[in-house]
Amino acid sequence: MKTGGQLIVEALEANGTDRIFCVPGESYLAVLDALHDSAIRTIVCRQEGGAAMMADCQGRLTGKPGICFVTRGPGATNASAGIHIAMQDSVPLILFIGQVASHAKEREAFQEVDYKRFFGDIAKWVVEIDDAARIPEFVTRAFAVATSGRPGPVVISLPEDMLTSEVEAPEALPHTPVETRPGEAELDALEMLLSNAKRPFVILGGTRWNEEAVAHMRAIAETWSLPVGCSFRRQMLFDHLHPNYAGDVGIGINPKLAERIKQADVVLLIGGRLGEMPSSDYTLLKSPYPDQALVHVHADAGELGRVYRPTIAINASPAAFVEAFAKRKPAVRPSWAAEAEKAHAAYLEWSRPPQTGPGAVQMGPIIDYLGKVLPEDAILTNGAGNYATWVHRFYRNRRFGTQAAPTSGSMGYGTPAAVAAKSLFPDRTVVAFAGDGCFLMNGQEFATAVQYDLPIIVIVINNGIYGTIRMHQEREYPSRVVATDLKNPDFAALARAYGGHGETVEKTADFAPAFERARASGKPAIVEIRLDPEAITPTRTLTQIRDRS
Repeated sequence: MKTGGQLIVEALEANGTDRIFCVPGESYLAVLDALHDSAIRTIVCRQEGGAAMMADCQGRLTGKPGICFVTRGPGATNASAGIHIAMQDSVPLILFIGQVASHAKEREAFQEVDYKRFFGDIAKWVVEIDDAARIPEFVTRAFAVATSGRPGPVVISLPEDMLTSEVEAPEALPHTPVETRPGEAELDALEMLLSNAKRPFVILGGTRWNEEAVAHMRAIAETWSLPVGCSFRRQMLFDHLHPNYAGDVGIGINPKLAERIKQADVVLLIGGRLGEMPSSDYTLLKSPYPDQALVHVHADAGELGRVYRPTIAINASPAAFVEAFAKRKPAVRPSWAAEAEKAHAAYLEWSRPPQTGPGAVQMGPIIDYLGKVLPEDAILTNGAGNYATWVHRFYRNRRFGTQAAPTSGSMGYGTPAAVAAKSLFPDRTVVAFAGDGCFLMNGQEFATAVQYDLPIIVIVINNGIYGTIRMHQEREYPSRVVATDLKNPDFAALARAYGGHGETVEKTADFAPAFERARASGKPAIVEIRLDPEAITPTRTLTQIRDRS
């Protein structure tokens, strides 16, 4: 006889869980008690949104579901931001929610929420476990659902009395991973299509990649002389200094790259959905019938033909597809071989940051510096805002597993993601980027980094405004500023108040020594860059945007 709380922990252990992220609550005390005797590491966070984003980062970097526990009502609703990110980004995650006791349901009891209704549109599967004897069944199924096809978040509601009840239950067994592989007929058709192509292009995206798959993709690009782009915030899928890399297919795309994709006769889309952001509002490929011959490779059959009608639809995970297609070789040297070199040259030109701009701090030299001093396996995280343009456009990723950023454009992600990344990979450098508005949405998780001695470095780019919204505001309603100004704390002093290391950068030359002091401190650190709000994008000022509106 075991309690529901014990059975939950045993099922997690059986499925290889090594850590959970949580904010404690009385609704799942039985689980917390069972964790006391478990080897699973429990990381307590300061807000449920941050905890869910940490779980998302773990799922994003490992391909295994990140695990998050929160309490009912406000705990669960706070966590919804992380669930939405995981859903839109196709990241495996399992959220466990303590629920009101069974006898109190449907009475609007204390902190009661119907989670099937609340999470129904932003989770892959939502379930409530009423019988503790079925915990092994439901938890194992949750791992299978979260990782199969198009990965995503699963939400499990746990009534309080169910967790304390004692039952006999079968021993929990690990879930069986589901792999989808391409058929030989589809591979033959793709080989024939490429053999007759004149201007092919490859776009990499989505999840279910790994280091071996990235190596297979590199070999395919070299063998077939293919220009390769990575979709929005998936830049870690291809080495940016490889001669076949053409750039990122996302917000603010290089116009030359956009034109190259539009003029392609074959587009091979591997792993991604090519949603609104990477498709430039569905203009790179017309929906529903692209001008280009589209070969869409995706692990979930439901995504094939959902937005674009593909010429060839291949229901396979990215890893399985590239492993299979890497064995295919072109009969003759492709006629487009020189095009990959031209695409890469255009990327190198586009990704060279400007060295000047308004104000005393220039972000271009700072990104250049980081590109030189950070190791190739450094992990960079960020949330959302105009500041992220500097990272995505100008920092050159070299290896898989070095980027954690929400394609959903959610603010507040960078700091909790950095905490999770450093917990997972303590020997690797982890740098989070955040705007001043972005940081203060989940900046309290810096305390979590201090509590667990995780020396992340958070670069807070402080321009005193919600930059992206101000940019749009000045373009659409010039000089009618409202609701976009911010009055901020001293972020370096805030870091010290938490028990970390703090630095303030007011001139470009201050950054390198400040960053090195932060790194040498061995503590979680905040490096605050005080950026002129006029430096709203790498190429345009707020005044220029206002004057051209």
